[in-house]
Amino acid sequence: MYFYRVAGLAVVSEIALPGLIVRPAGGEPAAVIIRRAAVPDVLEGASMVRPTFQIAGEHFLLRIAGVARFLLTGGREIVFACENGTAAADVAIFLIGTVFGILLHQREQIVLHASAVRVGGRAVLFCGPSGAGKSTLAAALGQRGYAMVTDDVCAIAMGPDQTPLVQPDGRQFKLWAQAIEKLDLGASAGAPVRGRIEKFYVEPSETAGAALPLGAIYALRETRPPQTDGIEQPNVVDAALLMRMNAYRPRLVVAMEQRQHYLQFAALIAAKAGIFFLNRPLDFTAMPKLIARLEAHWARLGLKETAA
Repeated sequence: MYFYRVAGLAVVSEIALPGLIVRPAGGEPAAVIIRRAAVPDVLEGASMVRPTFQIAGEHFLLRIAGVARFLLTGGREIVFACENGTAAADVAIFLIGTVFGILLHQREQIVLHASAVRVGGRAVLFCGPSGAGKSTLAAALGQRGYAMVTDDVCAIAMGPDQTPLVQPDGRQFKLWAQAIEKLDLGASAGAPVRGRIEKFYVEPSETAGAALPLGAIYALRETRPPQTDGIEQPNVVDAALLMRMNAYRPRLVVAMEQRQHYLQFAALIAAKAGIFFLNRPLDFTAMPKLIARLEAHWARLGLKETAA
């Protein structure tokens, strides 16, 4: 058995999950169990049937053709069955990404496609689609002393006083070879993420171990005319749309009837923290200037302007 912490949850898995940082065994009951067993092809009494998934009550059946079938139950358990002799390591990639994202939706958490760092005791998030540079920016900030909170999948739960709390993940960065070279992170680089893809796990210099209040959310955009480099704050309506667009697998928000949940969250964040566009060139030489701009913005927001 393997023991991890994912999105603040104690996880026990029958297979190794590369890229996650191991937690000590025992001392804490598992919130999520991952195991290999038979998985049905269809769900009886499904209320929703789509080409890749089905939903029936607290059960969610996902099929990734030629890889595996996954049955998620109530945000507590993930059962998987490999297809076509797929290796466990290849199944693990989907478990720690798409599948766990679905499980977090089952637990009614806000799940964003984002990376996050700790700034002045709060979590600052960077959202965007794959390839937007979320992990690269978070890794560059890590070199400046800002601890990594999570990478790629970001879960947010509401505290008892309606404070949005970003759950720590402790997973390794997944960075392209070019980013590793430009940021001089070769000494921290590990195994490739999958097969021949030039993307590797990279150990963060420091990780946050506790849930943090949300400080700000930035949606990454490449600067293109007529845009200019800088930080912009959208209106409330556009901020709500941004949250929907940057949900981890946005179609799940609709399928799992959580649109209102995300709208309420966006309104709360707009009032308590802030949602911003971060326009910048996709150029490694511009990274120092970008970080300086962010630190100046954090100072204006009342966050600590130097490394946490």
